[in-house]
Amino acid sequence: MVVPVPWGAMGDVAGSSPIARRSGWKWGRLPWGLSWRQDVAVPVAVGVVQVAAGIGAAWHNQGHQVDLSPVHWVLLLVGPVALLARRRHPVAVLWITFAATLGSSGEWGVYLSLIVAFFYAATNGHRRAAWASIAVGYVSSNWIGPLLYGKPVASLDQALLLAAWLLVLVVVAEFRRVHREELARAQAARELEDQRRAGEERLRIARDLHDVIGHNMSLINVQAGVGLDLMDTQPEQARASLAAIKTVSKEALEELRTMLVALRQVGDDVPRGPAPGLDRLPELLDLTRAAGLPVTMEVAGPPRPVPASVAVAAYRIVQESLTNVARHAAGAGATVRLSYQGDRLVIDVLDDGRGTPGNGKRVPGSGTGIAGMRERAATVGGQLEAGPRPGGGFAVTASLPFGGAG
Repeated sequence: MVVPVPWGAMGDVAGSSPIARRSGWKWGRLPWGLSWRQDVAVPVAVGVVQVAAGIGAAWHNQGHQVDLSPVHWVLLLVGPVALLARRRHPVAVLWITFAATLGSSGEWGVYLSLIVAFFYAATNGHRRAAWASIAVGYVSSNWIGPLLYGKPVASLDQALLLAAWLLVLVVVAEFRRVHREELARAQAARELEDQRRAGEERLRIARDLHDVIGHNMSLINVQAGVGLDLMDTQPEQARASLAAIKTVSKEALEELRTMLVALRQVGDDVPRGPAPGLDRLPELLDLTRAAGLPVTMEVAGPPRPVPASVAVAAYRIVQESLTNVARHAAGAGATVRLSYQGDRLVIDVLDDGRGTPGNGKRVPGSGTGIAGMRERAATVGGQLEAGPRPGGGFAVTASLPFGGAG
């Protein structure tokens, strides 16, 4: 039974026919994985030029008549046909086109396929075969070829002229090879730089996530504990704790949303919220106070503009320091002091130690929080020290250079 197929559906049917499936060929595509632009265009152009040159030579030599033998037609076409495989078998194509020139009687058009095959082999990692074809071709053109066709060997002038022409061919091919290698090295360097920047960006986002989650979750945990303890005895105070939890959690969600948007986007023009910096420290302190941690801020010296990287590092160091106070000494009073000293910003975060320890006695320098603050300070060329204060409490001191900014 034959089912008629509409003409509009022939493309789909042909692409799935048994013949097409067996050969791997589809409409609009060339067989054997060939590409019109990369594989076929050059051989077609070379074939047209070689055939035209062969016909022109026959027209001139045979008294305005064209009578090419089958051997001549084969020699004119074998080179262009072989060039179809130059990307997969460059060395074999080089020697096939070379053999076609040996069988010719000296028409210049036959050499065009050899020149293309030579350039492709020389610039794609097969220099030895390319240079060998040059040497063998020079000897055969000057002496072996003329002897085969009963012609006199090349004179000294002819030999020198051919040597100069081949030297130009070699220099151009070598220049092309070096240029391609430089482009490849530059591309590899760009890719490595992109990978390095992507790694640094992932590390920065990971640090920001640690700071945001650690700081806000610690404050929420403290206020949740307070709310549970005062739920029955002081419901108004418990209500204030819940309000503080709502404020802190909203701020945390906004920062996390900004980071997730940045992770989902690709490219440099990523929509982001305002980057944390010194101008956002008052907002951070307000949230910390709303969570029940008394904190004050002091500024020593005339404020100066600082680089964005230093401002971000300063903000995160203060944030992590206050997180540690809320974690390990809930209820303790804290002071944040910014000192502009010459070419550096000195940050002191001090607590009085009168709070309730969250998990026992604190150990200087332990935990990932202090290690992360040290890494942040180091990324901008600064230093950070953390440890117990002589009169009780804990101190974090960071010195961040900003040079001649502003």
